[in-house]
Amino acid sequence: MSNANHSEIIELDVRTDEMLVNMGPQHPSTHGVLRLVLRTDGEVVSEVVPHIGYLHRCAEKIGENLTPRQFVPYTDRMDYLAGMNMNLGWSLAVEKLLDYDLSEKVRHTRVIIAELNRIASHLVGMGTYGLDLGTFSPFLYAFREREKILDLLEWVCGARLTYSYITPGGVTADLPSDWIDKCSQFLDQFEPQIPDYHTLLTTNAIFIKRTTGIGVMSADMAIAYGCSGPVLRGSGVDHDLRRDGEPRYTSLYAGYDFEVIVEKGGSYPKDQVYPAVPDEAVLGDCWHRFYVRMLEVIQAIKLIRQGMEFYQKSSGDWGTPIKLATKLPPGEAYLETECPRGQMGFYVVSDGGDSIPRRARARSSCFSNLSVVEELCRGGLIADIPAIVGSLDIVMGEIDR
Repeated sequence: MSNANHSEIIELDVRTDEMLVNMGPQHPSTHGVLRLVLRTDGEVVSEVVPHIGYLHRCAEKIGENLTPRQFVPYTDRMDYLAGMNMNLGWSLAVEKLLDYDLSEKVRHTRVIIAELNRIASHLVGMGTYGLDLGTFSPFLYAFREREKILDLLEWVCGARLTYSYITPGGVTADLPSDWIDKCSQFLDQFEPQIPDYHTLLTTNAIFIKRTTGIGVMSADMAIAYGCSGPVLRGSGVDHDLRRDGEPRYTSLYAGYDFEVIVEKGGSYPKDQVYPAVPDEAVLGDCWHRFYVRMLEVIQAIKLIRQGMEFYQKSSGDWGTPIKLATKLPPGEAYLETECPRGQMGFYVVSDGGDSIPRRARARSSCFSNLSVVEELCRGGLIADIPAIVGSLDIVMGEIDR
C-alpha cells in the first residue's frame, strides 16, 4: 500500500435505526402536560412534534357564559404563575369595551402588583431551568425569595397563586396600611441576592456550556413564528408592549423610567452592573433568553420602587369593580399586555343585549413561543431538548385553554 493511501482519512457516517421517542406528557422538563415526539438517529434529533391537548379546560367557552367579573378567576388559571398579569389583561380589555377610565391610584397599584408578579414568575423560570439542566440549588434560592413575594400578594388579596385581585373597574381592595413599607423592605433585602443567582447559573461554566450556542433563534425566525416576551427580546428584537402597546396599556407606565431589556450594539442596557456576556454565547440562544429574564427582574424592582412613590402621591380611590349585572355595550375590544412570558391578548365581543359577552378569546404568548420548538431542536442532541424547551419558559395552562 502506498504512502498516499496511508495518509488518507476516511470518515464513516455511522447511522442507526430511526426511533420515535416520547418525551412527556408527564415529564418534569416539559413544564406541564406537554408531549414531544422526537425522531432520533442515535443521539441526534431530526424532528420534534409537540402535542398539546392534555389540559383543555374550555376557559374561553366558559367566558361566554359568565359576566366579565365572574370570568376573572379563570384568567388566573391560564398562566397560573402570573395570575395578576392575566387579571390585568382581561380587565383592560373589558374596560376598553366599556370605555372606562381609571384613577391614578388604580394605575400605580396595578403596575406595582403586575411587576411584583413578574419577579415571582421569573424566579420560578430561573429555578426550574436549573432543575432542567441538573442543578437543584438555584431552585431553593429562587423559591425562598418567591415565598416572600407570595406573602405580600397574600396580604393584598388573601390568595397566593390564583388572585382575582385586578378586576374590571379597578382592584378588589386598596393596598393595606404598611404594605408599601413591607414591600420596600423586601426589595432592599432581595436586590443584593441577585448576584448569587448570576453566580449559581449565569456565569456558571457548566450552565454556559449547556446553553450557549444551543437553540439559536434568529430575529427573523422569532418574528415569523410570532414569538414575544423574553423569547423575542433574547433574539435581539427591541419590542415591549409596556412601551410599544396601545395607549390604554402604555398609559399605565406613563412617567416611569425603564429601558427595554434587549441587546443593542453588542451590549445590554448599562444601568446596572451585569455579568458579561460569554464569548461562546450567540444572540438568540438559550443563554440569552435566560439572561433577558434575569435582567428583567432588576428592571421590575426599579419599576416597583417608582410605582410606590407615585402611589403615595396619587389621587383617587382604588376603583369600583364593575357590578356583575353591568350591561355590556355592543361592540368588540382586543387588547394585549406584556406578561412575563410575552404578548397576552384578550378579545371580548358583546351584542349589547346582556351582561355576558357573546365571545371571549385569548391570544397565548406561550402557544406561539412553543411553535418554534421543532425548528430549534432539529439537528440537536437529545440532551439539548430540556435546555431548549426550558429556555422558552412555557406554561401549558395558557396554551391549552
